[in-house]
Amino acid sequence: MVVDICFEHVDAIYQPGTPFEHQALFDINVTIKEGSYTAIIGHTGSGKSTFLQHLDALLKPTRGKVFIGDREITPETNNKNLKPIRKKVGIVFQFPESQLFEETVAKDIAFGPKNFGATESEAEALAKRMLKLVGMDESYLERSPFDLSGGQMRRVAIAGVLAMEPEVLVLDEPTAGLDPQGRREMMEMFARLHRDQKITVVLVTHQMEDVADFADRVIVLEDGRLVKEGTPREIFSDVAWLRKKQLGMPQTRAFAEELIQKGFTFSPLPLTPDELADQLAHRLKRGADAGER
Repeated sequence: MVVDICFEHVDAIYQPGTPFEHQALFDINVTIKEGSYTAIIGHTGSGKSTFLQHLDALLKPTRGKVFIGDREITPETNNKNLKPIRKKVGIVFQFPESQLFEETVAKDIAFGPKNFGATESEAEALAKRMLKLVGMDESYLERSPFDLSGGQMRRVAIAGVLAMEPEVLVLDEPTAGLDPQGRREMMEMFARLHRDQKITVVLVTHQMEDVADFADRVIVLEDGRLVKEGTPREIFSDVAWLRKKQLGMPQTRAFAEELIQKGFTFSPLPLTPDELADQLAHRLKRGADAGER
């Protein structure tokens, strides 16, 4: 089954009709395609977290519709019928390790599948397979998750989400609090899951390098409105717009911009260190060849 997620004229209003009413999303129209790797960026308060919670119907739209595969979610949708959606869409919230609670790693990973009807043996097999997917071996299964390092705890928590075998994996600042090496390892793990398991990934991040390195689509939110959508190359090519919106850009893109100001030309615009290195190497080789002639 195809699991595109489509927003049609979605408004999200907290505590409507009260003195505390607050509108978090305004007339959102966007589609997240199956198999894509979509990054959601924007300042704090831009509506990113509210947007995420509509992806698996944790929140229903106040107005408009959200389509998750063939399921239509409206303000009137009965909450009792939403459980199957939460198997299709798995959300990894910030600091997921804080949600660990079982006495062993195996039990924690198996909790979700058993809650959805998996047998003991099925859940155990899933726990073993998912632990391997996040880069840990079976020797951890009978250990307490609370005896592990912070990075290992986070991997176990992510394995618990993956054990539900979601078709869409939603990541809310998944590398928060990790050192640079841990952040890179985590992002490469998600890229591997996207590539090898064919999982649709939706990433909320402030790390523009991760957007450039891994995403194929970018959605920009500002004050609850969708203000821009495109490929990373399209979003990061408009330096004046990024500065006006006070959004960052990947370090490679920023360095390339400095070189452009000094007369360098690039085609295409480099967004990653490898792209920049390739173009500079090509330019040096051209210069060396011209010197030899």
